[in-house]
Amino acid sequence: MTAATDTEPTRHPVFQTLWCATDLGPHRPCGGTYQWYDADTLPPLDPARFDGGFGWLGGTGPLVPESARHLDAVAAELADAGIVLPAEFIAFQTGADSARALDAVSATACWTDVSSPIPSPVEPGAFLVRFLRDQQDCVHWYLYLRPTGDAFVVASPLDLEDAPGWDEPATPVDWFGSIARCASSFEEFAYRFWVENRLWCALHGYGDETVDGELAGYLAHYEQA
Repeated sequence: MTAATDTEPTRHPVFQTLWCATDLGPHRPCGGTYQWYDADTLPPLDPARFDGGFGWLGGTGPLVPESARHLDAVAAELADAGIVLPAEFIAFQTGADSARALDAVSATACWTDVSSPIPSPVEPGAFLVRFLRDQQDCVHWYLYLRPTGDAFVVASPLDLEDAPGWDEPATPVDWFGSIARCASSFEEFAYRFWVENRLWCALHGYGDETVDGELAGYLAHYEQA
């Protein structure tokens, strides 16, 4: 597996909106294992379906106590900084039917790894919580949390746990590499990741997935382009 280093987003503290993913067969080529796609080229999603219940997944299932204890600890750390961990993120990561749902469909062997809060290297007072990473750390996905209550998902080719703090002036601002905003909410990210990885398997003949129903509707966006 190789990272698509020639397609990383621009290094700038103002996030671009890009989607980091692999190919969708001939409908959306990829220059490596991953590529950064302009958000305007993606199939539009209906925000009304993202109500925190994850109905498209069949719900989150019963609570997993061990996961709940870990998320409680993360939430407590963020609370000390005046930041609230979104309820939808907690529900997904602590549900027996949802916590490993992204791992199960990942075409590139990504796996769930919920970190402790990470101070943002580009914005004072903001924090990140990594929740998903590529098997070879080519890409990391984080929940980005602002004191204002904003919460969205960003992707980076770097493990930002190693990033310097915002208050370390000796470190160049661009040390952290690239951070791109890739979804307006965690549920939106989870849905697109879930659909695209299942679609990849269907297009490449892996497993029992077929290009019909919801997957066909998603792919139609590229066929009509």
